[in-house]
Amino acid sequence: MSTQQRVRLAKLMDDHIIKENFADCIKARQQRAKDTEHRLTGGSMPLDQFACAHEYFGMHRTQDGWVFREWAPHASEIILIGEFSGWKILPAYAMTKIDVQAGNWEIKLPYDKLQHGHLYKMFVKWEGGCGERLPSYVRRVVQDTHTKIFNAQVWDPPQKYVWKIDNFIPEFKAPLVYESHIGMGQENEGVGTYEEFRLNTLPRIKKAGYNTVQIMALMEHPYYGSFGYHVSNFFAASSRFGTPEELKKLVDTAHSMGMAVIMDLVHSHAVKNELEGLSKLDGSGYQYFHDGARGDHNAWDSKCFNYGKTEVLHFLLSNCRFWLDEYKIDGYRFDGITSMMYYDHGLGTAFGYYDHYFDASVDEDAVVYLTLANKVIHIVKPTVMTIAEDVSGMPGLCAPISDGGIGFDYRLALGNPDFWFNYFKKVSDDYWNVESMFYELTNHRADERTISYVECHDQAIVGSKTMAFWLMDANMYEHMNKSDDNMGVDRGMALHKMIRLMTMSTATGGYLNFMGNEFGHPEWIDFPREGNGWDYKYARRQWSLVDNGFLKYQQLGDFDRDALKIITDYNTINTYPEKTFAHNDDKVVCIKRGDIFFIFNFHPNKSVTDYLIDVPAGKYKMVLNSDLPLYGGHNRIKEGQEFFTVIEKNEEGTRTGIKVYLPSRTCIILKQI
Repeated sequence: MSTQQRVRLAKLMDDHIIKENFADCIKARQQRAKDTEHRLTGGSMPLDQFACAHEYFGMHRTQDGWVFREWAPHASEIILIGEFSGWKILPAYAMTKIDVQAGNWEIKLPYDKLQHGHLYKMFVKWEGGCGERLPSYVRRVVQDTHTKIFNAQVWDPPQKYVWKIDNFIPEFKAPLVYESHIGMGQENEGVGTYEEFRLNTLPRIKKAGYNTVQIMALMEHPYYGSFGYHVSNFFAASSRFGTPEELKKLVDTAHSMGMAVIMDLVHSHAVKNELEGLSKLDGSGYQYFHDGARGDHNAWDSKCFNYGKTEVLHFLLSNCRFWLDEYKIDGYRFDGITSMMYYDHGLGTAFGYYDHYFDASVDEDAVVYLTLANKVIHIVKPTVMTIAEDVSGMPGLCAPISDGGIGFDYRLALGNPDFWFNYFKKVSDDYWNVESMFYELTNHRADERTISYVECHDQAIVGSKTMAFWLMDANMYEHMNKSDDNMGVDRGMALHKMIRLMTMSTATGGYLNFMGNEFGHPEWIDFPREGNGWDYKYARRQWSLVDNGFLKYQQLGDFDRDALKIITDYNTINTYPEKTFAHNDDKVVCIKRGDIFFIFNFHPNKSVTDYLIDVPAGKYKMVLNSDLPLYGGHNRIKEGQEFFTVIEKNEEGTRTGIKVYLPSRTCIILKQI
């Protein structure tokens, strides 16, 4: 039985188990989503039209002046304060409660009261207290460099950004994602900008062969070191990187280069801060979040949204639409959805059997929200991609909503880096098992497209290290010159290339890389914080390592680029990975993707000559060879070889294949002609 047949059989068995035992649960979940949608829209409007709260709430310029609205049902009084009032609490700027039942407030001001760039806040009173707050739908927040206080800012530039590409449609067949962070995207020890990223980093991404730019930490967050995960202002692009116009120009430029732009969407929790975020905005602890202990995420020190509340769904669904409309974003990586979908946030749960996905531990309100979010997003922009970060393995996550699924396009293959890092940290090279490698890298539901990767930002966050640094460690400081021979670096570079290519060769949806890791960026990621003396040394990318031409980083980057070109040119990701040959003692494996064959020899010291690899009958040409000097190899394999299949008979039967020379720790790619 072929790999493709086994995969299809496994899919049928998986589907059968789920449908046979949990059909009622799936139908109930599907009906709950329909009922919730009807509750939100009243059956009188499309869901994407409902998801426009940002066009009503917040600060808006109208034909008659300015109008500002806020939802704050627990507030007893709201007064707008800012530069226009000398930051004084004046009755003239008191808001009116225009909908007592809903808790909506409004104030209208003439044009001359507010100007582009003015700073403002709300002063909110409630029974038993009061305090300054930032508007929930604010689109621009800036931090005072001296006081460190965040303020809302009127943003109405005289010249609006004019898009050069109004409706970008990705032409690639599979996303090759370059995970990025604007602030650490430059080499100087400081915070990078949208403009620096546009001018300097986008061309690098294009040249490296990636077609999708994933931007992390885009929504405003008060603490830079949170990596953007503790969001305070969901409709505001982080001002520490520049202006909204500069972000739009960045997205427009990426589109002009044929690259899609996606962003991290953090709807799994929110920052606890009251002066900057949503916490106790109207004085209550339950406006946007669950009341009491359920509203606190102790492991993340953050707040948990109440996904069953109409106004919260209004806020979050509108946030999904906002970034598509305002910044022409092409998709989202939904962060931490496991934490959303389970009452225990999935912490300490093995998810070893199907009941976990359908029992009382599931927060069905959160599952419904994710379903409706996917529906809104795909209505607004059909070409969009949504990627789910889920460690639980929730069935139906990437199934169509019409089939009872949640509607994501891709699932992150979170097991990939776990496998690789455990393997090269804990298992001696002599005991590596190529059968295990293939199994682990293809161990996911056949009907789900997954984004495969060796490492993202998570693996190198302070306390751990990049894969290159784990493999080569301190040798990277002294032995990365191209003329320097070092056994530790030689091993590390060989495995760096092979592990990345093995992951690419088994990818069945897309592939992801964190910026700089394609050329083996050393060390770790550590943002400025009190514990490191507010140092930016490890919160940047050392592009000079790959640029200067004297170091082996360039060789790793060149291999990554050329491997991606093969993946792209021959569209291997959209074919089934089939293992045509594997020998664990020799540590040799061959993986077929259409008419492309990836062959690996992971043995630390055993090279094989005239080694028979099982492949279909025909002629083959070598199109990539990791042992080339260009890639830091030893030039043991003749470039551009062609092979014809042979037939061999032995006591076990007849084998058809090609005979190849595979030095230790090398990999090649062949194309069947």
